[in-house]
Amino acid sequence: MLRARGVWRGAMLLGFALLAASCSQETSTTTAAGTATTASGTATTAAGTATTAVTAAAPAPFNAGPVKIAIVQNSGAGDYFQQWTNGANQQAEAIGFEVQIYDAQADNAKQATDMETAIGSGVAGIIVDHGQTDTMCPLINKALDAGILVVIYDVAIAECAPRAVETSQSDASLADLVLGQMATDIGQNQDVGYVNVLGIAPLDRRHVVWEEYKADNSWTELFFVGKFTNAVATDNAQLVDAALKANPDVTAIFAPYDELTKGTVSAIEQNTLQTEIRVYGIDISNADIEVMTKADSPWVATATTDPNAIGAAVVRTMALELAGEQGGRTVQFPGVLVTSDFLIENGVSNMVDLRAKLPALNLTEISSAPWIRSVSF
Repeated sequence: MLRARGVWRGAMLLGFALLAASCSQETSTTTAAGTATTASGTATTAAGTATTAVTAAAPAPFNAGPVKIAIVQNSGAGDYFQQWTNGANQQAEAIGFEVQIYDAQADNAKQATDMETAIGSGVAGIIVDHGQTDTMCPLINKALDAGILVVIYDVAIAECAPRAVETSQSDASLADLVLGQMATDIGQNQDVGYVNVLGIAPLDRRHVVWEEYKADNSWTELFFVGKFTNAVATDNAQLVDAALKANPDVTAIFAPYDELTKGTVSAIEQNTLQTEIRVYGIDISNADIEVMTKADSPWVATATTDPNAIGAAVVRTMALELAGEQGGRTVQFPGVLVTSDFLIENGVSNMVDLRAKLPALNLTEISSAPWIRSVSF
């Protein structure tokens, strides 16, 4: 199994060379009227983001004015969700959506109420961004029964709501990329730590790969801590601090969500262990890049997509679904491996720099069509 994953990982690396600021429960209206076409056929949104050229007429319902949709989020701390929502909004503008955004901010009960409100609001489609399966599945099915199309991102609904379109990062491949780097760096028979929160779809999928790597490399897991709150990094720093005081000899820690990773780094620094322990995470942002490029940072590698590009791709998936052109019920977005050495050697200090060095992060060809202006960040 390890050999098979290693071959796949190598192909990914060669091919690419390569959860806050929250959204209030307010309506933001975006329409195609804000786009401006250039002489080359490309365009820019009102926010100045470049889009690909349109080479075909828009199908129904996009040929009859703005189409109303809702985004029902359950965001966490950190700027991942801010970036995701920025990408979603800019892509919605380029396509011609009017978007109502609701954000429960880690409150499952509020997300359920938000979903009920969205169902009754007269929208043609609903995007569900994160959330608990048991909370959201009955409501997703209620929306579908009401004739509202549903696209979800990072909610496990394949078994309970198969009519919805399920989108996600390729979490297994993200975990494989970064854990493959961890295995290369530390070798076998090492004492390791683990920071994760189970019960959240993407983190559950990453956990499966962790268990495989841990067994294949004979790693001894000295601690497993983690919780999901509206202050993930701060609250988990305290948990990791206690775990490190009891287990200061760990060689490496896997924390597969950037807020968990930042909390882990903070705890390591508090215990002055940054030159003794390597940290491996998933996701990236401006704040993450700052942490990874700091002198003696223990965060040495992450696997990631661009949250802006993901938000945009999810909105394009909704557009295809409404136009009757979304073929499959699942869409996955590939990621890349980013090391601290790569960031430092290439002078990357923010996401703009990173996109310039790794243009595959844009995902403009995924969930697209000739009539869609795919937003490029």
